[in-house]
Amino acid sequence: MDIYHETHGNGEGRPLVLIHGALSGIGTSFGTILPSLARNRRVIAVELQAHGRTPDVDRPLTVEHFAADVVELLDRLGVRRADVYGWSMGAAVALRLGTHHADRVGRLVLASVSFDEDGLHPGLLDGIQDLQPEHLHGSEFHEEYLRTAPDPAGWATLVTKMKVLDAKLPCWTPEQIRALAAPTMIVLADADIVQPEHAVRMFRLLGGAVPGDLTGLPACRLAILPGTTHTTIPQRADWLAPMIDEFLTEDGPEA
Repeated sequence: MDIYHETHGNGEGRPLVLIHGALSGIGTSFGTILPSLARNRRVIAVELQAHGRTPDVDRPLTVEHFAADVVELLDRLGVRRADVYGWSMGAAVALRLGTHHADRVGRLVLASVSFDEDGLHPGLLDGIQDLQPEHLHGSEFHEEYLRTAPDPAGWATLVTKMKVLDAKLPCWTPEQIRALAAPTMIVLADADIVQPEHAVRMFRLLGGAVPGDLTGLPACRLAILPGTTHTTIPQRADWLAPMIDEFLTEDGPEA
């Protein structure tokens, strides 16, 4: 499979990989923030199997496959390690990279991530199997797909495959989160699909929620965006860009 990707910027140090959300692509997930992130670094924005300009293949959509595809792309590009920013499904892929391909990851920015199903609001996915492709016609995601996909008629297949993924979401144990080596920034909307208590729990597992004036700042960070929903996180570029940029450059440039 030939994974579509775009490269922006040419700064030194670790590249930053951007991984989009479900049914989304580079434009709807990162269109507003990408120029800011690419000012001082090389940014590699990908589109996963069946999304955007990357064609579908005869296999299910899984976070495990997506993460392996990103690693293969890094190999093709000659990138040893990269920072990763993922939103929604892309954050789950980024987390999988951190837990199962740790040697390829520098720092992680995870926007709207849940490491188990209890992290989502109760009942959130009830009725998801009743979702039909036409229910999303006219949405920004569908319009982007029609503009970019190699086969615009593949929308129905994409929605059907995503419903299968949603029926069995990826999960990590608390021990796996605690063992995550990459410095991690958790981003959440205050009206997100992930419960804020879950984000704080994950933050604590990573070593956060300490009295920093006494102990020093931990390697992890937590940002909760006010007046923001799950799907409007990509519109908060003015807030996120400086926070992400400062977090990624904290330890200085690294090849």
